[in-house]
Amino acid sequence: MEQKNAAAALIDGLGQIIKGKREFLELLVAAIFAGGHVLIEDNPGLGKTTVAKTIAKLIGSNTGDESGELKFKRIQFTPDLLPYDITGVDVFDPKTQEFRFIPGPVLANIVLADEVNRTTPKVQSALLEVMAEKQVTIGQSTHTPPAPFFVIATENPIESEGTFPLPAAQLDRFMMKLSLGYPDREAELAILEESPAEQGLVKLNPAISLADFTAAAKETGEVFCHKAIKEAIADIIRDTRIHRAFSLGASPRAGLHFLAAAKSLAFVKGRSFVSDEDLAALAGPVLAHRVRVRDPKTSAGNFIREICLARLAGLAALAELTS
Repeated sequence: MEQKNAAAALIDGLGQIIKGKREFLELLVAAIFAGGHVLIEDNPGLGKTTVAKTIAKLIGSNTGDESGELKFKRIQFTPDLLPYDITGVDVFDPKTQEFRFIPGPVLANIVLADEVNRTTPKVQSALLEVMAEKQVTIGQSTHTPPAPFFVIATENPIESEGTFPLPAAQLDRFMMKLSLGYPDREAELAILEESPAEQGLVKLNPAISLADFTAAAKETGEVFCHKAIKEAIADIIRDTRIHRAFSLGASPRAGLHFLAAAKSLAFVKGRSFVSDEDLAALAGPVLAHRVRVRDPKTSAGNFIREICLARLAGLAALAELTS
C-alpha cells in the first residue's frame, strides 16, 4: 500500500464509526502518525472511547496476537486509583522466591486514559514517564510498551465537579488537545440508523497493516518544511512567552510537537511539504492547552489564533515578495 493511501484508509475506516467528524479525524491521525499523544476534552457519550477502540482495530498487528490487532487497554480514572494500578507492580512469588513483574495496562499499544482528570495528581503523574520516554520504571527494572505506543486521554470539562485539573507538566506531554463535539443532524441520523459503536465496530476489519503504519509514520518525518515555515513556528512559540495576555508561554517541546504535527498533517492531506494552512489548523490544538492566560475568563485559543494569523500574514507577504 502506498503510504499516502495508508492515511486515507485509516481516516476512511474511522469515518465508518465516527460520523461527520472529518476534520477531527484528520488531526487525530496526524498526531498518531507523528507519534504524539492526544487529549480529548468532551462531555460524556460523544464517542471518545469508541475512537480509541476503532484505531486499535484498524491497524493490523504482526506481534502474533490472536486477534491480529494492536493491544488496546482502557484505564478508568477514579479518585481511589493508585499509581501501580496503571504502571504495574512487582509481586513476590513464594514458589520461585523471586519478585515477578505484573504489567499494568499502560504497557499496551493504545492506551485510553478515560476521565484522566477524575483522579489525583499523584496518579496522573504515573503517566508522565511512559508518555515522555516510553518506559516504566518499577523498582530497579525498566519496562517498555510495545510499538507503536500512544495515549488517548479524555477529560471532562474543568468546570465539572470532582475533577483535578491536569498540571502543566502533564499537559505538555500531549501533542494535541481535541474536541469531538456534538454531531450535526445528518451524522446524528446516521448514528441512529447504523449504531456504529455497537454494530459497526464488531464488523470492522484492519484498514492498514502495522508495516504500512510504521512506514507512513517514518515518511511523515521526511515531509519538507521550508525554513520560513520553521521561523514562523519559532516566532509563534516565542510570541506566547512575551504576549502580555499569557502568564505561561509554550515550551520548546511545544515547538517540536508543532513542527512534527505540521509535517504529519501535510502528509495526511497528501502533500510532500508543509504549508501555512497546516500551521493555521494546528496552532490551537497544539498550543492552547500548554499556555496560561492571565484573565481566566478569556480563551487561550483565541489569542493563539490571533498570534498565528499575524505571523502567517507576514509569511504570505514574504512569499509574494520572493515569488
